[in-house]
Amino acid sequence: MRAYLVALTVSAALSCACGGPAASRAPEAAQPATPSTPSSTAASPLRGRTVVLDPGHNGGNASHPREINRQVDVINGRKACNTTGTETADGYSEHAFTWDVASRLKPILERMGARVVLTRPDDKGVGPCVTERAAIGNQARADAVLSIHGDGAAAGGHGFHVITPGLLRGHNDEVVQPSRELGRAVRDAYRAGTGLPYATYTAKDGLQTRTDLGGLNLSTRPAVFIECGNMRNPGDAAKLSRPAFRQRMATALAAGVRDFLT
Repeated sequence: MRAYLVALTVSAALSCACGGPAASRAPEAAQPATPSTPSSTAASPLRGRTVVLDPGHNGGNASHPREINRQVDVINGRKACNTTGTETADGYSEHAFTWDVASRLKPILERMGARVVLTRPDDKGVGPCVTERAAIGNQARADAVLSIHGDGAAAGGHGFHVITPGLLRGHNDEVVQPSRELGRAVRDAYRAGTGLPYATYTAKDGLQTRTDLGGLNLSTRPAVFIECGNMRNPGDAAKLSRPAFRQRMATALAAGVRDFLT
């Protein structure tokens, strides 16, 4: 009888281990937990990256012609330190436009985790020269440099275009290709986010290569210019003058930078 009872006890224990409540809980404990919050990579895709934003021109340039007209070396020639920029027919200046877009873009990129450096601290100063602007990106070891502009072409042309650096052998060999990739990413995201067409008066499919821009010639980091629209065209000017549309521009530009860097 004792042997029979022992056998029953062992049998019951085995039954419990194989199919009882304890066994039904084991597989659940072995399942990996489902994350309740996004990973740090998904939430901050640009963590560890540095982006330099270069808002074209400056608010004090027009009142300091001697300073901004000073000639500087841009590798393949000499150009003015800086310029005053253009404006809409209603007097909305390019320097104010570029500063506003950069100011909207900066916090978006920072929320993505990026370190953002501006080439000027406000819209009241003079310059800096194109050589200094390029140096800021180089010294920051920027992963991407975006120079923001509004074009001043003939009023009949409209749309935007992105300018990438042409090859200057021995100077920018290593950044020409990544700059073109940055240019394509910015172009695609900007068009998708704003609905603006490619420029009808210059470039091809929204992209142009130039070797006469000091900010691009002197950059040792991936860098592009974007002409966000033609400020002399009534239709483009109306859009560029609206704060809500400039917010759309900033959001689209952030998407382009993110797409390039990720």
